[in-house]
Amino acid sequence: MKNHFLTALLFLFLSSCNYRAQQQPPNFIIIYADDLGYGDVSSYGVGRLQTPNIDKIANNGSRFTNGYSSSATCSPSRYALLTGTYPWRNKRAKILTGANLIIDTLEMTLPKMFKDKGYKTGIVGKWHLGLGDSKIDYNQRISPGPNEIGFDYSFIMPDTQDRVPTVYIENGNVINLNPMDPIQVSFEKNFEGQPTGKKNPELLSMKWHHGHNGSIVNGIPRIGFMKGGGEAKWSDIDMADEFLIQAKNYINNVKGSPFFLFYTLQQPHVPRTPHPRFKGLSGMGPRGDAILEADWCIGELYTHLIKNNLLENTIIILSSDNGPVLNDGYYDDAFEKLGGHTPSGNLRGGKYSLFEAGTRVPFITYWKGNIIPQVSDEIVSQIDFLNSIASLIGSTVRSEDGEDLANILFKNSGTGRNDLILEAMTRTALRNQNWVLIPPYSGSDKNSNTNIESGIADDFQLYNLNIDISQQNNLATSNPKKLNEMIKRYEYIIGIK
Repeated sequence: MKNHFLTALLFLFLSSCNYRAQQQPPNFIIIYADDLGYGDVSSYGVGRLQTPNIDKIANNGSRFTNGYSSSATCSPSRYALLTGTYPWRNKRAKILTGANLIIDTLEMTLPKMFKDKGYKTGIVGKWHLGLGDSKIDYNQRISPGPNEIGFDYSFIMPDTQDRVPTVYIENGNVINLNPMDPIQVSFEKNFEGQPTGKKNPELLSMKWHHGHNGSIVNGIPRIGFMKGGGEAKWSDIDMADEFLIQAKNYINNVKGSPFFLFYTLQQPHVPRTPHPRFKGLSGMGPRGDAILEADWCIGELYTHLIKNNLLENTIIILSSDNGPVLNDGYYDDAFEKLGGHTPSGNLRGGKYSLFEAGTRVPFITYWKGNIIPQVSDEIVSQIDFLNSIASLIGSTVRSEDGEDLANILFKNSGTGRNDLILEAMTRTALRNQNWVLIPPYSGSDKNSNTNIESGIADDFQLYNLNIDISQQNNLATSNPKKLNEMIKRYEYIIGIK
């Protein structure tokens, strides 16, 4: 009788624990790749690289075929994701180099919204949204930054891997900085006696193609000039491992509470420096190897969630800040070893472009036991994360530009957007249902450095993606009624009187 009583008590206790676990709000992890193309993820079926760990998430969650970043470049997309505001509304939301923070500390952000609902918040990886509010002194605590716009914890690189300073910053402080070897940074002129990629090619392990000919760190020439900080400089080939370690450590430290982790990968942005254990695995050179390294990191994080009994109550969102680019400043055989792989899939353009491949990116949501595996053609955007997640966890926070797509993102129901403004290099276009309007702009139709079509033309462009996903047939002349309808809609949203 006594054993039966103890068994009953144990059952009630375990049931109570299980009930409390089910009542805890879901954790959120946004995995944000850098320059990963629509065709670079094998579950999309339009490229030749194999990404089994990403596929595991995609094939057991919702894979969106019409998922968009807000911009065809990095800083604007990150700004939009965190604020729910179109980047073209903020004149400072452009590709940044050594700039100050472009998110106002009074502005509502995704991590602030999470904190208001009792979440722990952290970012690990690439930042590229600016730091400080005046000249940045890397030898003191740098503020404002991620911690001032809602993140409890931050372990970041300041801009991108191809820019100085090549150091990690934790909660505003440069890691491993020796006060006797202070950091100096300039984007105007070099420091006396410091070698550069332009003047000292004999010191390079990676040859620059355009723009990246400043200070040399680990044999790689960078954008800008740096002096000092020798003990603080990162190891490029160990960067992915370092970010993964920090992401796991963050989860370990906060797993007793609901948490939000913004895990921002550096791959496959240049310089592509996968760890030697990934060298040659893709057969496509460093770019392909870097994508396989990123896929491995994602698999390791997924396994870490399983080991800590967190997977069932964690929503994973996986996407990219913009579309792909092959040559983005260095010679690394990205073109030569591409083979039959198509980073843009069947889409036109790429990074920096107003065409679809600039902003249509891999876009996946996963929630074990809650999201039924599906492929959705609904239009969804990263700009909707704030409103959608707020709705899901019971927050009243809303942004003006975002929409509440919680149903389609997390519940296999509802519909996506009708309208979406897309941006590339401060120029904008309109996606409305299956139609795309690109207004006329002055400039070159192709970027001579990257060899990517810009989407710029002297006249309006109108495409029906339902029958022409590769945007080869401009219908602006043959369908004037639809053209005028799209122009009016575009001008209304943009605010043109």
